[in-house]
Formats: sequence, C-alpha cells, structure tokens
Amino acid sequence: MKFPFYLPLGPLQLHPHFVFEALAYFIGYRVYLKQRKRSGDHLSTRDRMWIVAAAICGAAIGSKLLYWLGYLMGGKTIVGGLIGGLIAVEAIKRRLGIQRRTGDLFAIALCIGIAVGRIGCFLSGLSDDTYGIATSVPWGIDFGDGTRRHPVQLYEVVWLCLLALWLTWLARKPHREGDLFKGLMLGYFGFRLAIDFLKPGVALAGLTSIQWACVIMLVYYCRDLPHLFARKEAAAQ
Repeated sequence: MKFPFYLPLGPLQLHPHFVFEALAYFIGYRVYLKQRKRSGDHLSTRDRMWIVAAAICGAAIGSKLLYWLGYLMGGKTIVGGLIGGLIAVEAIKRRLGIQRRTGDLFAIALCIGIAVGRIGCFLSGLSDDTYGIATSVPWGIDFGDGTRRHPVQLYEVVWLCLLALWLTWLARKPHREGDLFKGLMLGYFGFRLAIDFLKPGVALAGLTSIQWACVIMLVYYCRDLPHLFARKEAAAQ
C-alpha cells in the first residue's frame, strides 16, 4: 500500500483525510441523532443547539492551541478538541443557567466519529503527523520512509470501538446522568496518555504536552471513576 492512499472517485483522487474527516462528522452526527431519539433530551432544541455550537467552536480552538503548544506548527489534536469543547460547553451552560449534565448524548457518537476519522489519519501516512515510532513488531507499517512504525492510528480505532461498546452497555444499565460522557473522557484520555509513548514528540519531564493535558483531565475526572463501575440507580447530579 502506498501512502497517502488516495481514494478514487471517477476521474478524481480524493485525499483520505478529507474523506474520512467528512465521514466522521456525518456518521457521528447520525449516531447523536439516534441516541437523542432513543433516550430523549432534557434540553430544549434551542439550548441543545447552543451546546452543540459551543462544543464545535471550543473544539476547533482547543485542538489548534494544544497542537501549537506541543509542536509549534500547523495541525490539530483531538485531546485539545475535547478539552476546548468541554470548557466552551461549561461556559455556555453557565450563561444559559443550565445545571444538568449535557454530554451523554455525545459520548458514543464521539467514539465512533473519532474512530472513523483515525482511519483517514492512517491512510494519510506520514503527512498526517499521527504515526508511531519505529518498531520491529510484525504488524509494523512502512508509511513510505523505509521505517516500520507502530500503526497507532489503528490501535486507537480498536480502542474506541471497544469503548463505544462499553458505553452502549453502560447506557442500558442504571447510571448517573453524565456517566457516559465521563466514561468517554476517562477512557480516551487514559488511552492517549499510554499510547502517546509510542509516538514521536517533544517531551517535558518525560511527557509530551498532549500527555500532560491527559494527566490533568484524568485528575479532574478521577473522582468519578468509582461511580462508573458501581451499580446504582440512575440519578441526576
């Protein structure tokens, strides 16, 4: 396989990052709509749209900011996007006077959307800057520079699929409002803290800026970890 792996569409050759990023948004949004229809929504349509808009704007800013801090160049990172989206949503909730948790409807959709997007990252090869370090494992991938590397993008796809399955199971059990989103954040940040040791990057005290951001978020959410594995009656918090 040659990277980037362009996708043919008639006479056109489409870059995989563009195609799978578009698919990620489309599929993620469809999953969100399905979850909202199935579970209902305690927010009005107007308030939910404010939440969605804040999440999108915050994610766009956060993904760029954290990437610049770590690499001082263009690009974006999902970790920064999740953090930026969280901050923006909490800010708009305070402005609108919303006190209930609002992230559960996004949890499974984000898992699936990010997984789809990571396929595009893998097919983009070295140009996407999401490849792993050199390795001798038999499943290492040569992205075109003659070096076999960890396909960390595919590791993430597998993890996100497993996380989505767990969140789906959790959604069908008694749980506290907000637990699905917290489960997503704990599962994703924990994974990124570990897997980014298999990625090249500028380290500060042994961790990259993305890993330090993951540590901060894990500390922020760790107090909720016991509730995710305790069988309690669903209750708003």
